[in-house]
Amino acid sequence: MNLNAMQQKAVLHTNGPLLILAGAGSGKTKVLTQRIANLIEKHNVRPWEILAITFTNKAALEMRERVGTIIGEEMLKDMWISTFHSMCVRILRRYSEQIGYTRYFTIYDPADQKTIIKDVLKELNINEKLFLAGAVLSDISNKKNQFILPKQALRANKEGCREHTLARIYDKYQDKLYENNAMDFDDLLVNVCILFNNHSDILEFYQRKFKYILVDEYQDTNGVQYELVRQLASKHQNLCVVGDDDQSIYGWRGADISNILEFEKDFANTTVIKLEQNYRSTKNILRAANEVVKNNCDRKEKTLFTENEIGEKIEIYEVQNEYKEAEMITAQLLNDINKYKKEYKDFAILYRTNAQSRILEEKMIQNSIPYRIFGGIRFYERKEIKDLIAYLKTIANEQDDIAVKRIINIPRRGIGAATIDKIQQLSNKHKINFYDIAKNIKQFQILGTTPANKILSFVDLIEDFKIIEQEDDVAELLHEIITKLDYINFIKETEPEDANDRILNIQELVSKAALYMQIAEMPSLNNFLEEIALVADIDNYDQDSNSVILMTLHSAKGLEFPIVFMPGFEDGLFPSYMSINDEDKTKLEEERRLCYVGITRAKEKLYILYTNERMIFGESRKAGASRFLNELPEEVIDIKTAFKKQANSSTVDKTFFSKNTSPFKSKFPDKSNYLYKKIDNIPEPIEEFRAGDTVTHRVFGQGIIIGVMKTKGEFFVTISFETGDLKKLNTRFAKLKKVR
Repeated sequence: MNLNAMQQKAVLHTNGPLLILAGAGSGKTKVLTQRIANLIEKHNVRPWEILAITFTNKAALEMRERVGTIIGEEMLKDMWISTFHSMCVRILRRYSEQIGYTRYFTIYDPADQKTIIKDVLKELNINEKLFLAGAVLSDISNKKNQFILPKQALRANKEGCREHTLARIYDKYQDKLYENNAMDFDDLLVNVCILFNNHSDILEFYQRKFKYILVDEYQDTNGVQYELVRQLASKHQNLCVVGDDDQSIYGWRGADISNILEFEKDFANTTVIKLEQNYRSTKNILRAANEVVKNNCDRKEKTLFTENEIGEKIEIYEVQNEYKEAEMITAQLLNDINKYKKEYKDFAILYRTNAQSRILEEKMIQNSIPYRIFGGIRFYERKEIKDLIAYLKTIANEQDDIAVKRIINIPRRGIGAATIDKIQQLSNKHKINFYDIAKNIKQFQILGTTPANKILSFVDLIEDFKIIEQEDDVAELLHEIITKLDYINFIKETEPEDANDRILNIQELVSKAALYMQIAEMPSLNNFLEEIALVADIDNYDQDSNSVILMTLHSAKGLEFPIVFMPGFEDGLFPSYMSINDEDKTKLEEERRLCYVGITRAKEKLYILYTNERMIFGESRKAGASRFLNELPEEVIDIKTAFKKQANSSTVDKTFFSKNTSPFKSKFPDKSNYLYKKIDNIPEPIEEFRAGDTVTHRVFGQGIIIGVMKTKGEFFVTISFETGDLKKLNTRFAKLKKVR
């Protein structure tokens, strides 16, 4: 099997709970696939008795391919290898009627969710400026991730307070989803938990079916995922979870590190196996990663080691500002292509925030360096694609009011907002979905003859498409929609400047449908919509594309690159200002884990950069080296200065990076107060703001202050901006203006 001793032990373990602590680059995918093969080949476990859960479609596909090469594709036909969401969709398509949905329910994307929230706020007569759609959806998602249902949220808070209002919105939002026969992504998991809780016979069926359960990336599970795993594994207790608490970096979106830290408490008689041998990085890179992460308190003790070469030292560059930083990276990258005989695809630039990418992109373009950036507008969120997908959703599920209303006047067919409002009011009054009223519009006698005929013309079009859909050829259906709507000409007339790009996107969607028809075992419109609804940005990562990769550190998890650049290593940026000043140490520890993840993406060479000053909100502010640099051992780093220092600049000294030096006491000033102060002068803290004030910010726009807090002499305001963003800002620097 070509496994090391610990890997082999993990593969051969059979019954009872098993926790595999798999360090970065330790070959966990090989262990999982060999373990599945061993259960089938050596212990006569039938493939359909195994459930393997991953966090991305890409990981699920890779696992399926690897297991298939060992035991044969035919054996895999009935085995469940999927993400949490795909698993839950599969269960719900079979049993959704037990919880009041049809099996043709729609999965709403974030744009659809925002539309619903705005409708809810209007119906409840709630001020949209105080409860912005994005912030409300984030709150709802957090509640669902913790398996808190609307009625629980309502009972937990007194009437009149903000939390109770949020609970009312949540409650009405769920009602709206139900009326539309729709679920959001979080509902897919929550509704399976509800199904299992209310129908013990269905839970028992899946408990009997899945005698062996494997969960990858267990450190990233949230409350509802934990509950699903607990429910399914409680009968046989043959649960194997694989994860690394040192790579738990998604706390901000609901992941609960305690799930992996307390696994042994949750499941008695757990066997714990540590995979500490790394097959990816050099000794110097691993030494750096180990030294950084060991400063965290909430972790399970482990130390990565490797038989790889020592490798080159980590190069740390001090540069003047973010422009020099980008220049340094592009120059070094071009140099390394020649020096190490590398291709563009061998390089990755990993940053803490998306905002850092702009200058890097500019320099890539100026130097004719091909690059790919993750985190832009996703393909399925582009307007022309969403229009066509809305047609498909309407054909598949006419109860989907969001989809119907999106396309009822696209392309323009003379159906105005007033007509749509009249139908919607009737829909709300009689609790009948929008499309049913449209089909019978003349019976309701709310419209004149001309607008009613336009509505019926739209209905006839959809009904014609439904007939074509019965052929189960999604590509042909899409072709018919585009042709009958004359959609290409519509794009040319309405979006002339972007028409070529948009038409290429439409062609790509048709190609996707055609490919789906070729490879799907049971092709159908609903299955196609399900597949594209569950796709993630990282699933589209093509490692054969010869381009430099630009992505956030969060997006880079699970990937590896020969040469990695990590810019922005400054206190206040990385770790973030909020984590430094938060009294709860867990946020700073998560930032440190993110640093560990970044370092361990590098296979051969790692560059780290920090600036002496950085432009913040249009002003040049002093910056300083991240405290994480202070945690790196001196022996594995090479410090370089990429500019001539002014007389008043802080000096860099290797003693600053000594492994014995406290990360909070160095030659640099106290960084928690030092970073991002104006170079000219430092304003005093501002206390004049109150909750309820309407303010403007020159970057984020207008918003409402919903909270004020004083910490360490600094005043912070939490603002709900009209964009949907919720920001916590220091009044000293934010330059807020009250709207009188």
